[in-house]
Amino acid sequence: MERVSKHNYYLDIAQTVAERSTCQRKMYGAILVKNDTILSTGYNGAPRGRKNCCDLGVCMRDKLNIPRGERYELCRSVHAEANAIIAASREQMLGSTLYMVCVDAKTRELVPGTSSCMMCKRQVINAGIETVIIRDTPEEYRVIPVREWIENDDSLTGTFGY
Repeated sequence: MERVSKHNYYLDIAQTVAERSTCQRKMYGAILVKNDTILSTGYNGAPRGRKNCCDLGVCMRDKLNIPRGERYELCRSVHAEANAIIAASREQMLGSTLYMVCVDAKTRELVPGTSSCMMCKRQVINAGIETVIIRDTPEEYRVIPVREWIENDDSLTGTFGY
């Protein structure tokens, strides 16, 4: 019997976490792992106590035809990476790995080529996370050393990587 790889094991968990997302556009799931221990999980959804887009039946960004990567201040959601970071201490996160999966909310299919937004990249850097692993297909994923986000500062180039 062939066992699932460690990375795909954690990505499978992140994909299950994404199922809790309340976004009507994209469902993200993230988990933080260090020394083979899950530190925290996060999915995208409205802040605690506020109504979710799925409950309201409307996505303001869809309603206004706002493209991906623009006008995040109009989104009700806290991003999955941010929610995972909020739930863990920085001491725990130092040197950790963040696993992330994105699923299209309408088709329920994996969204390949996704990446963290600029704000989440900044939070990942400040949290001391060492590596980000993002699923593209059920078996394929990208391994991103966070050092690359520091050295290739997209806020200076205007290349935002959405």
